[in-house]
Amino acid sequence: MSEPMTKELTRRALLSRAVAVGALTVTGVGFIAAPDAAWAVEVTAISEHQMATLLQMARDIYPHDRVGDRFYAVAVKGYDTAENQTMVAEGIAALDAAAQMAGHDDYVSIGWEQDRVAILRGIEDSAFFQTVRGGLVTGLYNQKEVWPIFGYEGESFSQGGYLYRGFDDIDWL
Repeated sequence: MSEPMTKELTRRALLSRAVAVGALTVTGVGFIAAPDAAWAVEVTAISEHQMATLLQMARDIYPHDRVGDRFYAVAVKGYDTAENQTMVAEGIAALDAAAQMAGHDDYVSIGWEQDRVAILRGIEDSAFFQTVRGGLVTGLYNQKEVWPIFGYEGESFSQGGYLYRGFDDIDWL
């Protein structure tokens, strides 16, 4: 009779999981923390579920594998205000309802990106979607820490402009 296969838990894995659980416990209610990274976002006007949904929505609208979740969190943090509370609540409720119609618990629980994008396409004409998408353009891409990931060196006016700073670097013509 063969023994059942058990996955061996290493000391490193045990410590990693303990720290992650401890971090979630310490942060408490009102925070979304990444157990595998050093960032957290506090929510005040909207719920943690709504912030997590906005974060996933931002990743699905502008997907970049090399851009960390913390940059997306900064980009959507501006929707955590009393002025946006109703719009966010109604928009997330619509997303979750569409996800439930597709057989999922909610938008965040959908495992496949293409299934989430299909749901986003269903609401892309809504004011909620257009507001979030438009805000992400500046909220995500205006973060100076993100620029090196895309190879953007920043503005060049203060350094004499592009004419003598890379404009004529094309050597393949």
